[in-house]
Amino acid sequence: MNELLVFMCDGAPVRGEIVSISTAWQAVLERRNYPPVVRQILGDFVGAATLLSASLKFDGTLIIQAQSSGPIQLLVVECKSDLTIRATVKLSVDASEISAAATLGDLLDVANSGRLVITLDPADRQPGQSPYQGIVALQEHRGTVIKPVTTAAEAIALYMQNSEQLDTRIWLASNETHVGGLLLQRLPDSGGHTHIDPQIAAEGWNRIQALGETITTEELLTLSPDTTLRRLFLEESVENGVRSFPVRPIHFSCRCSRAKVADVLKMLGEEEVEGILEEQGSVETECDFCAKVYRFDAVDCLQVFKTDLLFDATRPPSSGH
Repeated sequence: MNELLVFMCDGAPVRGEIVSISTAWQAVLERRNYPPVVRQILGDFVGAATLLSASLKFDGTLIIQAQSSGPIQLLVVECKSDLTIRATVKLSVDASEISAAATLGDLLDVANSGRLVITLDPADRQPGQSPYQGIVALQEHRGTVIKPVTTAAEAIALYMQNSEQLDTRIWLASNETHVGGLLLQRLPDSGGHTHIDPQIAAEGWNRIQALGETITTEELLTLSPDTTLRRLFLEESVENGVRSFPVRPIHFSCRCSRAKVADVLKMLGEEEVEGILEEQGSVETECDFCAKVYRFDAVDCLQVFKTDLLFDATRPPSSGH
């Protein structure tokens, strides 16, 4: 299953999404050996990015990025509006040093310095135009009390509350083979529910949240979105109406290419590349997202700097990619 289902609750101003990802998630993990706790955090953010991307009103990419001075140095998840995903993690320590009991705060928010950045980047963004970014500290301030964020679901809910001003509940689960998630969002009065009495709307939101609270990790990881919808909201469907929309497929897709690596070599400069060639005999780089290796020998590098022809600059090498 690699599916996302969107639904609306007619009896309450609520929009919901359910996601189930299997082979696309396994493609993210292919040739990676993340510790289980790191894998789970990455999987939860993959689920979150997919759920958030389903509501994009433009052709583009949603990027969740976290940087810290903790064991997880960098975490990046990208999901395009067509629901193609890719993700990666960089660790600052050996995997064996990471405790199985570590929380998101332990790994990403050492010394309260962690930050979560969510970027919305339209495909048709004009030169000089900046993408929209929302930045959230991985701590929740309640008066004088600072509460650390311990899960990806809490981090995303905090982002939605602070950046989007939308009441949002999200449940996430992941293991080595599957990612699952449920998102509930209370729509504003301008969302077409102005005919609903405010008290009835509030009661409806509370009722739908209570139903969402009954979701289990096992259900998120094993059931199809359609089955989850029927199990959770069967009574709601009969009494108040729950409308679902066609299921959308999810795919893994990496945008790396030999041409892009050639562009990076150009930015490094001919002198530095020549130094690498003298020391190592070739220039090799591995894509952080899909682990594909690109190798440029001396002839490849010469063509990168001596020709403007893309075909020549990115010819397939005699061996490797």
